[in-house]
Amino acid sequence: MNSGTADTRLGADIGGTFTDIALELRGTLFSTKVLTNYAAPEQAILDGIAVVTRDAGISPAEIGIIIHGTTLATNALIERRGAKTALVTTEGFRDVIEMRTENRFEQYDLNLQLPTPLIPREHRFTVKGRIGAEGQELQPLDEAALEKIAGRIAASGFGSVAIGFIHAYTNPAHECRAREILSRKLNIPISISAEVSPQMREFERFNTVCANAYVRPQMADYLARFQTRLKEMGAECPVFMIHSGGGLISVETASEFPVRLVESGPAGGAIFAADIARRFGLEKVVSYDMGGTTAKICLIEDFAPRTARTFEVARTYRFCKGSGMPISIPVIEMIEIGAGGGSLAWVDAMGRIQTGPESAGSEPGPACYGRGGKRPAITDADLVLGKLDPDNFAGGAIRLDTAASEQAILRDVGERLSLNAMSTAFGICEVVDENMANAARVHAVENGKNISDNLMIAFGGAAPLHAARLCEKLGIERCIVPK
Repeated sequence: MNSGTADTRLGADIGGTFTDIALELRGTLFSTKVLTNYAAPEQAILDGIAVVTRDAGISPAEIGIIIHGTTLATNALIERRGAKTALVTTEGFRDVIEMRTENRFEQYDLNLQLPTPLIPREHRFTVKGRIGAEGQELQPLDEAALEKIAGRIAASGFGSVAIGFIHAYTNPAHECRAREILSRKLNIPISISAEVSPQMREFERFNTVCANAYVRPQMADYLARFQTRLKEMGAECPVFMIHSGGGLISVETASEFPVRLVESGPAGGAIFAADIARRFGLEKVVSYDMGGTTAKICLIEDFAPRTARTFEVARTYRFCKGSGMPISIPVIEMIEIGAGGGSLAWVDAMGRIQTGPESAGSEPGPACYGRGGKRPAITDADLVLGKLDPDNFAGGAIRLDTAASEQAILRDVGERLSLNAMSTAFGICEVVDENMANAARVHAVENGKNISDNLMIAFGGAAPLHAARLCEKLGIERCIVPK
């Protein structure tokens, strides 16, 4: 039984580098940052809970509610670290997720390469059966073929299955029956598009159910472990997840539909910025959230973030719309790029400084962390430029090594360009700031807005360090950094 109280609330956000914990106890806030544990993400949350409850003088059993945001689902899709997944679809539509739409996101690039589909062709299976656009059955489902497909999937070591049939959003009968037949032989999660994304447009719907199936085993396992470990430490309060649209869903729903957690953490940041805009009467705002791995930019108008029914993960071509993986679920509309404090700096073949998208993360982290990282990251450049206090980073939890940062910056970048440590660090920061400015301009133009008309709200571990220069590049005159 939960013995917690309603005035004791805890928030947890797992990022690519840090896991942030905040405990509100009768109006007083206690917070801490813990390095994200990739092998067991829940451990960082538990370690953080132990710190804030100790500081507040309470036990975990007194927590009344836990609200959790995470980028684990997003990162699994971007890094392609999901389960081996099979797609079962209508005969004739096997290649929909590879053919995509006729849209060319860069019309004049003769060597244009489309993003690789999440599920390779040899893992896609087709079956006869057809539902019409008005929901009528045009051809019965071939159940005998489904029995054979189930046997092939069982023998091939798949970890998850996605089912996507034409026009299933109007009549899910065939998808439901297919799941019933497959589940007789398979003891793995099966996702159907009529439940994950009951919307027209087969490319977006198929891709969304594939993404859901791809991350479902990993996320369900993580959430089950998290709840078990919470109960072991005495916290039996309800746990809710922030979904991509900024609302809350239960852990059980999140386990079944983990694609709704894509952009979960960033959505929480956008809601936070919208609340600040509402409290201060700011009608046009751009939120800028830069953490350890990525930077997120979102337009907020009339005290609410912009929303959409479809968005893209992992755009691959200069932030161009159409170059990413489409996910068809309600979402807070934002643009996200690989530009965080842990993003690595390097020199390309043309002798230009580049940053990201590869990140040092928390293991081993930037060179200044002293945890084995040798390559220079944005945090190393910020430290060399004097933007960070080496003795008070993450509340004093991590002592930064300035000499290690200088050595890494010079070895990997400075010596190749005949620059000293200070000039190299300045160049690294200029490049990452320009990348973020370009992303912000693209996001504003796609929405028919002028980015310079907005006030910026900057938050996240690294955003305040770069906000002033970003505002200068974008022509934004005012910036708020919440305390």
